[in-house]
Amino acid sequence: MPPSPSQQERHEHALRNSAGYPPMTRLSPEVPAGTDPIIAIRGLDKTYASGFRALKPIDLEIRRGEIFALLGPNGAGKTTLISIICGIVNPGSGSISVDGHDVVRDFRATRSRIGLVPQELTTDAFETVWNTVSFSRGLFGLPPKPEHIEQVLKDLSLWDKRNNRILTLSGGMKRRVMIAKALSHEPRVLFLDEPTAGVDVELRRDMWNLVRRLRDNGVTIILTTHYIEEAEEMADRVGVINKGELILVEETATLMHKLGKKALTLQLHQPLATIPASLSDYHLALSADGTELTYTYDTQAERTGITTLLGELSGAGIRFRDLSTKQNTLEEIFVDLVRSR
Repeated sequence: MPPSPSQQERHEHALRNSAGYPPMTRLSPEVPAGTDPIIAIRGLDKTYASGFRALKPIDLEIRRGEIFALLGPNGAGKTTLISIICGIVNPGSGSISVDGHDVVRDFRATRSRIGLVPQELTTDAFETVWNTVSFSRGLFGLPPKPEHIEQVLKDLSLWDKRNNRILTLSGGMKRRVMIAKALSHEPRVLFLDEPTAGVDVELRRDMWNLVRRLRDNGVTIILTTHYIEEAEEMADRVGVINKGELILVEETATLMHKLGKKALTLQLHQPLATIPASLSDYHLALSADGTELTYTYDTQAERTGITTLLGELSGAGIRFRDLSTKQNTLEEIFVDLVRSR
């Protein structure tokens, strides 16, 4: 018996028919990865009827087969940007292409190349996992491919739940089902909007591993998250959006290197009451108990000043028994960027 559509899926199908789109057919064979971007955004601007300007002119290229993390505070414009690319919200001005197809003129082609996992858990509570994922594939006009659905469910640790109704699943399991639905039609681009919100640490790690495998198989991943360690752990590049403006796009490692600072912490043999005036130029921080000195320095500076500092500490009779360094995290860099705007 074929799977029954959920209310949301029936609504989506009706919208497609009312818009005059013909039935979808299977896409042509996969285009080999190249240097051309899979998503190209030019001068994208969006102002809602209320007068709220959600996006200021944005220019952005997403490379084929990369993991791109889009970071920003609540209300920054992340969801609006994703919704426009996915065809859910109309753009104001500018242009967007996905795999060489305009998202407005070639909606059918672009939508079939995109998988979207929204923040909200929206699926038919009374349907089984297998049926709802299989039905999602059918919405794109693709023939049944049970071996693909099976592999997706196994990758997401849902195989033993395939005959369970959605309403019997935990929140984390339901989120996995949303990801399985988005992967059912074998998209070339996958949007993950807060994919690990509300899931446990083990499942989060499983999802990270799945995302990496998808990237290795040529799928481009665009990730939004409030867990900034996800971006630091997984993303090839990071974009920061704030108040509708894309303020930075950078390789993750390069960003850490360019904007990150290191802190050198010295554990002293004898506690200090105060920092000697002769060391004031180093802007040292003394711990509350006087047992640690911390020196923060710029990793991009020609000289870190560490050698000179250690010499002056020795001259002042301050001895240390151990030292350690700590790199700024991406979260600290992100907070500094947003606060500076």
